[in-house]
Amino acid sequence: MSDKKTSGLGRGLAALLDEAVRPAAAPQAEAGQIPSATGVREVEIGRIRPNPAQPRMHFDEESIAELADSIGERGVLQPVLLRPDGENFQLVAGERRWRAAQRARLHTIPAIVRDIDDSTSAEIALIENVQRQDLNAIEEAEGYKKLVEKYGHTQDALAKLVHKSRSHIANLLRLLELPLEVKQMLLQGDISMGHARAVATSEDPAGLAWEIVEKGLSVRQAEALAKRSKPGSPEGAPRASAPRAQQGSDADLAALERQLGDMLGLKVKVANNGNRGTVTLSYSSLDQLDMICQRLSGEPI
Repeated sequence: MSDKKTSGLGRGLAALLDEAVRPAAAPQAEAGQIPSATGVREVEIGRIRPNPAQPRMHFDEESIAELADSIGERGVLQPVLLRPDGENFQLVAGERRWRAAQRARLHTIPAIVRDIDDSTSAEIALIENVQRQDLNAIEEAEGYKKLVEKYGHTQDALAKLVHKSRSHIANLLRLLELPLEVKQMLLQGDISMGHARAVATSEDPAGLAWEIVEKGLSVRQAEALAKRSKPGSPEGAPRASAPRAQQGSDADLAALERQLGDMLGLKVKVANNGNRGTVTLSYSSLDQLDMICQRLSGEPI
């Protein structure tokens, strides 16, 4: 394919950046900047400020150090995206590269500079991190919440923006209602996204979260406890329509579908027939299909 930029996952972000990387969009040189024929310029690192709309709150120091070593040997291979900020610039995308370039003691960094409004800047920052799977569940949810509350995005619009299902957006936003201690457990990896979803439906989220940690409960067990904790719920009433073994199998498959759905942001259906079966991924746009193909092929986003 001659236009590889728009053929894989990341087409949503590429579309937002498309005008910036065309040669015709290259602005005139300013002091401390070296323009090129591709619209990429060298910008002094000291003139760049972080993005206040950056949804990512935690940066892995070991990962930054490894990237800094790579940059020290080969330079920055992908430009950062900036927008004017008075006489300086504000990061829109590429904060890991900017941090690593500082650690590598570079004085300048290749950059694309565009006039971008606050809403679009927040969108691009969120898309970049979501597509690269750099955000934990709480950071991703906070990013969605900011776009909803500050810029008036609907959940449907967000789903289209990041090429995820609407239920994925809704489930993540629901996590923000959890008690602080439960959010911390999720951030630390003490409980999984599936556990957190079960806890969110419980009458006592914190109590159930601690029980999950102390007893090492599975997502299915946590869901069952959350369901039994609701007022009026029958205590462990079995389904009469299926044998107990079948009930367990169905519940395990349902939990697996939810877990895969949380990871991909898509509707997942698992059909099991003994040692064989099928996994069906449902997509609602070509961008979501691109995401599936790229995840399966292992290509970098």
